[in-house]
Amino acid sequence: MRQVIAMGGGGFSMEPDNPLLDQYILSQAHTDVPKICFIPTASGDADNYVERFYEAFEKLICTPSHLSLFSQNFIDLKAYVLQQDILYVGGGNTRNMLSLWKEWGLDTILKAAYKKGIILAGISAGSICWFEEGVTDSMNNNLSKIDCLGFLTGSNCPHYDGESNRRPSYHELMASGKMKEGYAVDDGVALHFKDEKLSASVSSRSTAKAYAVNRKTSKVMERELPVTYLGDCKQ
Repeated sequence: MRQVIAMGGGGFSMEPDNPLLDQYILSQAHTDVPKICFIPTASGDADNYVERFYEAFEKLICTPSHLSLFSQNFIDLKAYVLQQDILYVGGGNTRNMLSLWKEWGLDTILKAAYKKGIILAGISAGSICWFEEGVTDSMNNNLSKIDCLGFLTGSNCPHYDGESNRRPSYHELMASGKMKEGYAVDDGVALHFKDEKLSASVSSRSTAKAYAVNRKTSKVMERELPVTYLGDCKQ
């Protein structure tokens, strides 16, 4: 089964005292102690970001590691990636991340990992990267469309409630025909796709929401999706 878990915000980097989303990601692996690899390319492999990943996941039942393209910590990139059970992509500059991935051939390796059944997960830049298009602030801090890997059809907008200009920018881009229809999620929400179909929407915050966003002529409409609050579930 091919799986993508796309978080609009949350996880260890935004909610260090709330592990619900990170636990959910681990629970989807078909092994008792999953190997989870953090890919922090979008942050420039920021040391503090990597340290926070280990601090969070060393408390959970898994085998954590990270992939650095700036300070190469592997011998064979493809072999290193394909031995993982989960690939967890961090936030940051989506444009720089995708450019560097292409230069290293990691985009192609990630597609192979996806087809193999390795779970692809991520937050913000690590969420929109799996779709055809995303809303990004990677270029001059202005929100705009960016073309992504296209493993999932349509577009994606994270931080829907966390940044005041995200929602109007997404609507404007879609209304003008510059951006495809897609999904928007509040911070704390993850969209879980199985074989390219949305299987579930889950959250680490009881009030967080997810939306399917569509366009009819030049009018943009939102349809609220059912979201399961993980705090009500047994982990």
